[in-house]
Amino acid sequence: MQLRTLLPVALTLTLLGGTVAQAADNPYERGPAPTNSSIEALRGSFAVSETSVSSLVGGFGGGTIYYPTSTSAGTFGAVAISPGYTGTQSSISWLGPRLASQGFVVFTIDTNTIYDQPDSRASQLLAALDYLTGQSSVRSRIDSSRLGVMGHSMGGGGTLRAASQRPALQAAIPLTGWHTTKNWSSVRVPTLVVGAEDDSIAPVASHSEPFYTSLPSTLDKAYLELNNASHFAPNSNNTTIAKYSISWLKRFIDNDTRYEQFLCPAPGRSTLIEEYRDTCPHS
Repeated sequence: MQLRTLLPVALTLTLLGGTVAQAADNPYERGPAPTNSSIEALRGSFAVSETSVSSLVGGFGGGTIYYPTSTSAGTFGAVAISPGYTGTQSSISWLGPRLASQGFVVFTIDTNTIYDQPDSRASQLLAALDYLTGQSSVRSRIDSSRLGVMGHSMGGGGTLRAASQRPALQAAIPLTGWHTTKNWSSVRVPTLVVGAEDDSIAPVASHSEPFYTSLPSTLDKAYLELNNASHFAPNSNNTTIAKYSISWLKRFIDNDTRYEQFLCPAPGRSTLIEEYRDTCPHS
């Protein structure tokens, strides 16, 4: 498996009634210990605020930032999300508060035009992350070393391209992605590929499956195929997408191994999941 940077161990020893309590080894953990119910819930433990970003900032088409209201937990990892071809941020807006309430800053963007191709969307995703960490009103809340990208359809193709262009990213999640490039062996970013069984626009046989198999075998990667789902499954509240996206982002952006239980062992087939492949255990 790909070796991830070892975290510094922060040990705080406190005497409590004659016992020694040890602080969490991972300083990036945010929120309570997860349960199946907590990652399937419409909202997590963090109250969320939002702010709009004008298209005049340049580099992308503006968007909406969703972020945990309180800073008492410290800084957060961040994710930029692109819509698909002819789509606007409204088509992926449900992911904003759902992910942010789990302890992330989430930026759902509009693209410069609704017809932008995947590689343009990749550049815009990266520009959005740069704006988020360098200029946005919430930049002080973000740990700029813990960033990820997501996207639907051509935004999913853009997600893969962005991951190949910026290996410092911590996570990538293409959602029913579309791209003419099928080989992503250059990607070094932990990637969860989400496909849909009944996708007629980006059929899994020619898109999500070859995307996944082309990723290096040494990479932390997974393939989730939604059962009886169409290309547009990511455009509305979808608990299966949310559950595994939250787990993936927590595991790799926050290095939070408490979420490993939802990824490994790989879940079996069900009424919701047609297929799931994973390189368990994760490093």
